[in-house]
Amino acid sequence: MCILYTQGGELDQKHFAMVDGEWGCCRAPHWEIIAEVFGTFFLIFAGCAAVTVNKKSNGTVTFPGIFIVWGLAVTVMVYAVGHISGAHLNPAVTIAFASCRRFPWKQVPAYVAAQIVGSILASGTLRLLFGGHRELFAGTIPAGSDVQSLFMEFIISFYLMFVISGVATDNRAIGELAGLAVGATVLLNVAIAGPISGASMNPARTLGPAIIANRYKSIWVYMIGPISGTVAGTWAYNLIRYTDKPLREITKSGSFLKSFKKNNSS
Repeated sequence: MCILYTQGGELDQKHFAMVDGEWGCCRAPHWEIIAEVFGTFFLIFAGCAAVTVNKKSNGTVTFPGIFIVWGLAVTVMVYAVGHISGAHLNPAVTIAFASCRRFPWKQVPAYVAAQIVGSILASGTLRLLFGGHRELFAGTIPAGSDVQSLFMEFIISFYLMFVISGVATDNRAIGELAGLAVGATVLLNVAIAGPISGASMNPARTLGPAIIANRYKSIWVYMIGPISGTVAGTWAYNLIRYTDKPLREITKSGSFLKSFKKNNSS
C-alpha cells in the first residue's frame, strides 16, 4: 500500500545517485527511515482501527466504510511523506522497485524494518486502546482456502504495483494525482478482496497485527502473494513503458495542473 515518488521515472537525486551502473545513497537515510515508520504507523493504525471499531461496535463503520478508510489513509500518507521517503509503506513495494533497479538494494533492509516496526507499533497501540480480545483481531486470515487467498493477493498486489509504476515512475503521467490514483486502487482492491483474503497487499500490514496477537495462521500467503504480485506488476509495466515520444512532447505540457496554473497566471 505505497508509492515511490520519482522525477522523470528516476529516483529523486536528492537521495540517491547512479554510480557505475548501481544506485548509491548520497546522504544519511535516517530521515527517510523515520518517515517510513511514521507513514506505516498511521496507515496501519487508521485501517486496522476501522476494522477493530467496526467489530467492537457491531458494524457501525460498515464494510464500505472500512475500504474507504484504507483508500483515504494511503492517499493521505502518500502526500504527507512521499517527498521525504517515497512513501513505500510496504515491504513488497520496496522489494519490487529494487528488483527493477528503481531503488537501491542496500536500502531495502532498512526500509522493510522501518515498515514492520511502524506496523507493530500501530497494532500495539490498538491493542492498548481496545484490548486483546480474539474477536477484535484486525489481521488478515483467508476466508476460504489458502490457495484462493494466495491468488487473490497476487492479483490485487499486481494491480496495485502496476498503477504505482505508471503514476509514480513514468514522466508522462500526471504526478500530482499519484496519491489519488494509488489510494483509489487500494480502495477498489479492499472492496473486491476484503471478504476473501483480507486484501493485505502488504506483508507489514499482516505481520504487525499477527505479531501483537501471536496469530500466524496462513501468514505465508501474505508474504508470498504480495511480494510476487508487486514484482510481477512493476515488470509488467516496464514492458509497456517505452514509446518513441513522451506524452508531454505531444501535449507540450508535463501535466494538466501545470498548464492550468500557467493559463490562470496569464
